[in-house]
Amino acid sequence: MGLQFKQNEGKMRKALSFDDVLLEPQYSDIFSRKDVDLSVDLGRGVELELPIISSPMDTISGKDMAIAMMSAGGMAIIHRYNTIEEQVGIITKVVEERFPANIGAAIGITGNYLERADLLYTAGIKMLCIDVAHGDHTLMREALQTLKNKFNDSVHIMAGNVATLEGFNRLADWGADSIRVGIGGGSICSTRIKTGHGIPTFQSILDCAKSDREAKLIADGGIKNSGDIIKSIAAGADAIITGSLLAGTDETPGPIVHDEKGNQYKSYRGMASRSAQVDWRGKSSSPEGVSTQVIYKGSVIDILSDLEGGIRSGLSYSGSIDLDILRAKAKFLTQTNAGQKESWTHILERN
Repeated sequence: MGLQFKQNEGKMRKALSFDDVLLEPQYSDIFSRKDVDLSVDLGRGVELELPIISSPMDTISGKDMAIAMMSAGGMAIIHRYNTIEEQVGIITKVVEERFPANIGAAIGITGNYLERADLLYTAGIKMLCIDVAHGDHTLMREALQTLKNKFNDSVHIMAGNVATLEGFNRLADWGADSIRVGIGGGSICSTRIKTGHGIPTFQSILDCAKSDREAKLIADGGIKNSGDIIKSIAAGADAIITGSLLAGTDETPGPIVHDEKGNQYKSYRGMASRSAQVDWRGKSSSPEGVSTQVIYKGSVIDILSDLEGGIRSGLSYSGSIDLDILRAKAKFLTQTNAGQKESWTHILERN
């Protein structure tokens, strides 16, 4: 038995997931959910009317998704799993079609990331997202400090991912304006199984929300529905990033495919999956994700409208007219396994 485990034996804490908690309904004087304000200012010119950002994945965020997200009041982050020219080309098309454009772009922390960042900034992005699986890392420190020295306050820099308060504070101190919180919770992520590391995303949000730094908290991973979005914000998130909720829509990159029964699907894969790694760099090394197909869902505008309606209703149940009031008023309780079962549409499970 390791020394550290011996020291912590009997003291291990429980970590909560989204399904472990509910928000207590509270008195409300909101006459219509249309009156609820969902806007959030992430700083450095990044303002959202809907606190939803599409994930920088090659089966989620391309030109069409970026335009759709802006139309709904959210934002897309164009993925980095392409050449600089291809990524800049997407940004340029979006900015020409929607100026000014509320759009972000992902970069890495090695190789030609500085050249990529410079050309993306010139093309008109508002946000650079330093997109790595384990953000609490010395290379992240070097990249953040280099980018901050280069761009000063002229561009919003998002960084991540982290899962702990200590990691959140370090990235904030290194210069991040917003930080993606969540490791291993994505629907196509296998990090926790592959590496044995991770924290339920809801618990990470609770922990990181204790920070006294000014960086904004972006919940990322494990969010399955509008209820989880509301729980994320009530726990301390300023906005959320999602891939799975938007997957399979018209606006995601890639064709619609049909099976022998006429069912329609679109591809959805983790960027650490074997197929993504092979397509991106010609080889696969220690994959931490899966590649799959999801049922075709139609327009993402309909999905976003439904999510927005759920979020507005959620704020109304807490008597909160905006996101700041929700975070201040929220009352969480934990629920038992029986409570979790009761929370779902359980008639579908009856014989």
